[in-house]
Amino acid sequence: MNKNNSNSTPVFDYPVFGLGFRPFFILAGLFALLLILLWNAIYKGEFTVQNYYAPNIWHAHEMLVGYSVAVIAGFLLTAVKNWTGHATASGDRLAGLCLLWLYGRILPFYAELLPDFLIALTDFAFLPVLAYSVSQPIMRSDHNKSLVFIVLLALMTAANALVHLEMLDIYESTAMLGLNMLLAIIIVMILVVAGRVFPFFTERGLKGVIAIRNPLLDVLSIVSAASVFLLQMAGISGHILAVSAIAALVVNLVRIAGWHVRQVWYVPLLWILYIGYGWIILGFGLTVLAAYAKISYSLVLHAFTLGGIGVLTLGMMVRVSLGHTGRVMRVSNIIVTAFVLLNLSAFVRVVLPALLPAWYSQFVYISTLAWLAAFALFVFVYAPILLAPRIDGKPD
Repeated sequence: MNKNNSNSTPVFDYPVFGLGFRPFFILAGLFALLLILLWNAIYKGEFTVQNYYAPNIWHAHEMLVGYSVAVIAGFLLTAVKNWTGHATASGDRLAGLCLLWLYGRILPFYAELLPDFLIALTDFAFLPVLAYSVSQPIMRSDHNKSLVFIVLLALMTAANALVHLEMLDIYESTAMLGLNMLLAIIIVMILVVAGRVFPFFTERGLKGVIAIRNPLLDVLSIVSAASVFLLQMAGISGHILAVSAIAALVVNLVRIAGWHVRQVWYVPLLWILYIGYGWIILGFGLTVLAAYAKISYSLVLHAFTLGGIGVLTLGMMVRVSLGHTGRVMRVSNIIVTAFVLLNLSAFVRVVLPALLPAWYSQFVYISTLAWLAAFALFVFVYAPILLAPRIDGKPD
């Protein structure tokens, strides 16, 4: 295990604090369960408590800054070490990061006891602290391509600040802008990561296969996606938004087609990633319909979040956990079931309401159950793996 660069013995000298993916993937899995259970109770009026956030803001914020950022933290703290060859936070420092993230989730429920400024500062602090922690090994290496993640984390910090500025009554109507910015930046970050890992994972998972890399398409996929989100945040709809969304759909479809081969569908660790990317592409397609008010924007939003972010992050957590604990890159039937359940959750929440809007409430209920079942299976299988040392005896 990598320990802190200190002469003192770390307090948190446990396998789970050996590398970022371990604690943050456990936290993400558990929080995915707790967040949706709480939101379901709040949505139905069965649970009321004074909260720093308004209920709808809390749900969106915690899905993005809570769940999604936990996965991002675990991934970056692990991947940056691989990319740069320099250690990232472990031991006490990693435990401190986890506690900071955890306090950001808990303190909003103590709004009657704590000053709003303290709650805001605690949540706000995590992203810049994460950015600083990730930037140190990057700056000590010549891996300049990784600097894009520091920029994206900085933009996420600014977006999160917009949410808190409204919650603190400093400005009006900035929270939704901040949340839309957070969603856009996370999707852009996924597209950046996809360009790095999809071709590599495909070639590693399928012998003799060469994935086609196209740097121009990599750039166009990000630019086209960012254009769609910028138009939405500017309140522009109709033909301009529709054309932009069609462009993003086509570019990203062509991009992923260059990596795709038929054998992908025989390997769950690969098809879960491709389907996750497919939900993002579907999100652009649904944006075209929403631009003409043919469907609710809520369906677009959940295609990107529940489908794109949810499916891709679950697939990435499983793959990273296997690879960095010395295990064979093969998933059990239980995890395949989790993959199917999460896609079912997205399908029932996004596609079926567009076809049968009268059954919306029933679809939301079924989608909730499928989400909970998927992440319960993930936590059941992977928490013991993430808590234990590598099975090959190597350090993290």
